[in-house]
Amino acid sequence: MQTNKYIGDEKFAKMLEHYKCPTPIEIVKMRFGGAICSPNLELRPTDVISSFWPVGQSPRLETKDEADLFFKFFMGLWDEMFDAVKHNNLHLDRIRFKSSEDLRQLCERRYAELEMGYIEGFWGGRQDLKLPAFLAQTIDSLSELAGVYASLVKKLDKGADMSEISNVLRNTDDMADKTIAFIIENSVLPRIESLRRTVN
Repeated sequence: MQTNKYIGDEKFAKMLEHYKCPTPIEIVKMRFGGAICSPNLELRPTDVISSFWPVGQSPRLETKDEADLFFKFFMGLWDEMFDAVKHNNLHLDRIRFKSSEDLRQLCERRYAELEMGYIEGFWGGRQDLKLPAFLAQTIDSLSELAGVYASLVKKLDKGADMSEISNVLRNTDDMADKTIAFIIENSVLPRIESLRRTVN
C-alpha cells in the first residue's frame, strides 16, 4: 500500500528542474530501485535523495511546509518504485528512436540508468558490503551490460550500422531486465516487507 501518491513523471521532472537537480528522472528512478534492493539496510531514502545533488549543493528548503512537500514528492516516487520491486516489475522503459543520434542518446541513457542508477543505488554508498557469491556475480554482470551500452556509443561514433546497433540494444535491454528480475526474485522478495523504509 502506498503512503505517498506519486505525482507522475512530467510533474516530477519539473520539480527536479525547479530544484536544479543535475540527476535526470530516469536515473532517479533506477537509483531508487537499486536502493530498495540494496543489502545495505542502514541506507535511508534521505541518503539516496541527497545523492542526486553534488556534495554541499542539496537544495535549501526554506520552510517546514516546503520540506514536507519536497520529501512527500520524493517518497511518492520511492513508494512507486517499491511497488515495482515488490511485484518484480522493475524494468527499463522501451523508447522509440528515429535517428542515429536518438539511438546514441538512448545508449548513453541506458549506461547511466544501470551504472549511475541501479548499481549505485544498490551499493548505497558502500563498497564493502558482504554479498553472497551469486549476488556479487549478478551485480558484476549488470555492470558488464552497462559497458555494452558504452561500447555501442563508440561504435555509433565510428559510423556503425544503425539496425545492427538497435538489435544489440534491444537484446541488452532484455538481458538487463532479466538480470534485475533475478536479483529481485532471489535476493529481495524473500525479505521484501523488512525493506519498507520511510523518510524518517
